[in-house]
Amino acid sequence: MQTRLDFYTADPAIMKVLIAVENQLAKGTIEILTKELVRLRASQINGCAFCLDMHVTDALKEGESQRRLATVSAWRETPFFNDRERAALEWTESLTLVSQNHVPDSVWEAVRPHFTDAELMELTALITSINSWNRFAIAFRKMPV
Repeated sequence: MQTRLDFYTADPAIMKVLIAVENQLAKGTIEILTKELVRLRASQINGCAFCLDMHVTDALKEGESQRRLATVSAWRETPFFNDRERAALEWTESLTLVSQNHVPDSVWEAVRPHFTDAELMELTALITSINSWNRFAIAFRKMPV
């Protein structure tokens, strides 16, 4: 496969907005490893090779274990994730697959106790952002380097 379009140079103004969202998310209170797990899980669901490569690399740099990274797609079947991470991963799956499930009350009820209102906004923006990045990377065939 070859890259179809360099979306960073095709419209710098749009990229500036997406990067501004990422800069705001970096200022948030959700733990960096939880953020990387969320990015990784959404990228797995979406099949985004570029983002998978990037976020595995970023998570490893932040101290994440190979074991947890290898099992994030099966987080429900492992003892490796705490309740807050599980809630974040469940919210990630539901929002990433919103056309299939419309974020049922059961997911909301599972997630709500683990995050403040502000953190839920941050988590939702994070999931929205990674889904946007996945779509740009997939549509324009951004290749891992």
